[in-house]
Amino acid sequence: MKRIVILFLCFLLLLPAHTQALALNPSRTVIGADLSPEQVTAVYQSFGIRRGDVPELTMTNAEERRYLQGYVDESVIGTRSISCVYVELLPEGSGLSVITNNITWWTEDMYISALTTAGIKDARIMVSAPFEVSGTSALSGVYKAYEDMTGVTLDDLAKQVSTEELTVTGELAQEIGSLDSTSIVSELKLILNETKNMSDEEIRTIITEIAGRYNVRLTETQINQLISLCRSLEGLNPEQLRQRVEQLQETLQKVSEAKSKVVGFAQEIKKFAESISGLVDRLRELLNRFS
Repeated sequence: MKRIVILFLCFLLLLPAHTQALALNPSRTVIGADLSPEQVTAVYQSFGIRRGDVPELTMTNAEERRYLQGYVDESVIGTRSISCVYVELLPEGSGLSVITNNITWWTEDMYISALTTAGIKDARIMVSAPFEVSGTSALSGVYKAYEDMTGVTLDDLAKQVSTEELTVTGELAQEIGSLDSTSIVSELKLILNETKNMSDEEIRTIITEIAGRYNVRLTETQINQLISLCRSLEGLNPEQLRQRVEQLQETLQKVSEAKSKVVGFAQEIKKFAESISGLVDRLRELLNRFS
């Protein structure tokens, strides 16, 4: 028996770090430090697991501010760390998926896009809180869980740019919707090799053209935010980022198709219910005539 265990451990050591982590501890939770025991229980229920099933880490407001201060308004960050995450590593090529619960500021596609920028891949992520919150501590919580599981420290610049991206898309989404804001940023990521050689005015023209394709009219402030984000993104490896974005677009397409199917199914159910209701009303009228 000991020989089998030793052989298994040796086998694991020969695997890449990501695969080792997946084999040994594929999941983590990161819990906001300011939750009560009852609130923690509620969050675990939303994750669909029991406390103790997977290793648990903690996220404080101070840690949250390390990434968000200067990017996110103080009123959004707040003074407490509430939002929590469950992160599960998946086999290579699985892509990213995000589900949110009680998160009001950012949507699933925004999280996926920003986490892709940070270099996170092949993971299933749930972001949850016991009541409605902005969800600001979740991004840094995912960083923490991912690094703890893989043993790989994410690039600091990538994490900062990821935070800036999430902030910009979040603010844009208030005006133009989350899918359009994420799509516009994704298109800008794909042309970083070109924009890095452009002046701000040339990038302004490109941004206006891209927004026009989505029937969106951006304000000067919004355009300036996107120009600033482009300059920040240029500090990352453009080819690696392009590959991530292409994978992201495939993921978002699947999400969009899934949502369309759900909406279509819901509409069919509604039509069916309305037809049944109409039939009942007609039967009631007939019965009243003969009564």
